Amino acid sequence: MRAHLGDQLVVESPATGIARRDGEIVGLHHEDGTPPYDVRWSDTEQVSLVFPGPDAHIRHIGHGTPPSGQEVWVASGAAPAFGGAPGAGDIGRRVAVERRRRGLSREETAGRARMSPDYLTYLEEHPADPTLATLVRLADALGTTVAALRGGGADLPPGQGHALLHPHLRDLGPEECRALLSTHGVGRVAVTAPDGRPAVVPVNYEIVDDAIAFRTAPGSVPAAAVGTDVAFEVDHLDEALSQGWSVLAVGPARAVTDPDAARRLAGGAYGEPWAGGEREMWVSIRPTRLTGRRISPGP
Repeated sequence: MRAHLGDQLVVESPATGIARRDGEIVGLHHEDGTPPYDVRWSDTEQVSLVFPGPDAHIRHIGHGTPPSGQEVWVASGAAPAFGGAPGAGDIGRRVAVERRRRGLSREETAGRARMSPDYLTYLEEHPADPTLATLVRLADALGTTVAALRGGGADLPPGQGHALLHPHLRDLGPEECRALLSTHGVGRVAVTAPDGRPAVVPVNYEIVDDAIAFRTAPGSVPAAAVGTDVAFEVDHLDEALSQGWSVLAVGPARAVTDPDAARRLAGGAYGEPWAGGEREMWVSIRPTRLTGRRISPGP
């Protein structure tokens, strides 16, 4: 039996197989995730040391088996061993931001939320899926709501987070812009649509030989880019930390008409266009101007 922090321990009736009791694992005593565990029982909210018997099993909550060397927090409070551990999840990042805004330490927040400081550290530094009871206690401790910690505004336009107190705006050089464009993603192409109206359309793109390439369908709005100078923009906003960057590429767009070149693009693509459908027309933009800006906390 192996578990992660945040998993559930379920104790079933030997006769019926129905759960008699369950709780959240809030403390590990062995780095490999083997028993015993510190469990916060859902019926009493009390934490106890548990050596699971044959009538108990682990319900994994969105983790899977950690790779060798992945960071694991133990109840003793030992420092984590960093070795390819993933970054914080969205919930943990929101918890950390709200905690800092209120000037609370992890120990103070954990005390208010009636949880182990080690578990709070885990939540802030790892992708995790805490139980509703845990989120309720954290929201109460931080003076916010469960919906806010879960990202209830995910369907709202980006940029509604708090503005930085002392923002620092920095221009990006061409090499940094290329690095942020990376190899593929979703960007926006600004074109004049067939009806003569301006349009900005999101497209899946690939970077091939310093050119931006995307698939579309003949006669579509993105296809109107062919034969014109267009603007192509990619950005990223971190709502939790109120910072981000944007890159703007400007240059001529052309249709990739060579069959071999089109096949190479299709064969090297990282995935299918999100919009679906038949999109076999490749458009290539070779930037003649590449600029960008990054906003981050000032000194």
